[in-house]
Amino acid sequence: MPTYVIVLIIVAVVLVAAVIGLYFLGKKTQKQKEEQDAQIAANSQTISMLIIDKKKMRMKDAGLPANILASTPKLLRRSKMPIVKAKVGPKVMTLIADAAIYDQIPVKKEVKATVSGLYITGVKGLRGPIETPKKKKGWLAKMQEKAGIK
Repeated sequence: MPTYVIVLIIVAVVLVAAVIGLYFLGKKTQKQKEEQDAQIAANSQTISMLIIDKKKMRMKDAGLPANILASTPKLLRRSKMPIVKAKVGPKVMTLIADAAIYDQIPVKKEVKATVSGLYITGVKGLRGPIETPKKKKGWLAKMQEKAGIK
């Protein structure tokens, strides 16, 4: 057999093994995510709060409690997270927002938020609906608009 056929067979076997490994890893990760979502939903409560500020910043720079920082993995500490400063009753608190709803959170407005510990999972407007931000157009869509296509 020529050498390139042997190399192609080895590459194909490695690729098939990698795909099978990623499939099972994905199933395991999805199961863990579903369990975490169930726990978050069980512990959630609705709180009215005034949003002071929101930023994407590192956890160590956000001013979160020390026990929260100690319990997070080291790689997650260095990544940027959506952080929200809000006034809940008389206290100003630092909370972590879900990435899916971070753009919907209005600044300097009062909202009813679904909170589980320090994690904001949902937001509703206290006085009327929340304005949803417009999605930014991609480069290709802008070029097509300029050219008059579509």
